[in-house]
Amino acid sequence: MSSNPLPAESGIDYERQQFRQAMAHLGAAVNVITTAGSHGCCGITASAVCSVTDAPPTLLICLNRSSAMHAVFDGNRNVCVNVLPASLESIARHFAGMTGLSMEERFQLPVWDEGEHGVPVLRGALASLQGKIVEAKEVGSHSVMFVETTAIRVRADGDSLIYFDRNFHRVPRAWKGQ
Repeated sequence: MSSNPLPAESGIDYERQQFRQAMAHLGAAVNVITTAGSHGCCGITASAVCSVTDAPPTLLICLNRSSAMHAVFDGNRNVCVNVLPASLESIARHFAGMTGLSMEERFQLPVWDEGEHGVPVLRGALASLQGKIVEAKEVGSHSVMFVETTAIRVRADGDSLIYFDRNFHRVPRAWKGQ
């Protein structure tokens, strides 16, 4: 029994709204996930990324199945999860569709390297994890995609970018005294 009962006029919409509000309080790293291949080249800003295991190195990403880009990711299967530093907030905004820049223009910015299978890798990312979608499960409106990593690049500097309370925030790297 919930100690916080729903109002009489509530229903599924109220529950979804409350869930979304609760998730807005779950701070998460900001990532740009990219893909390229026979189904096209695209990328999205996402915070729904999580490690699964290190043997073999696997992470999961959640993509909305109603997104036009879902089919591109599902078809190509090769992806790169780019963990963004605070200095690249503008890239997060572009790939979240907040700036009006077309997908083609986003990949013309001089910040990309070509990774395995032609997948775009963000040069200044805190970490870039390239890999292949090895399994996908449908859960509600989303696909939970398991990505087995094949190449990992990590930086030793830079502040983190997180998404919290529907805004981007800088998290400074801890100072390491000598």
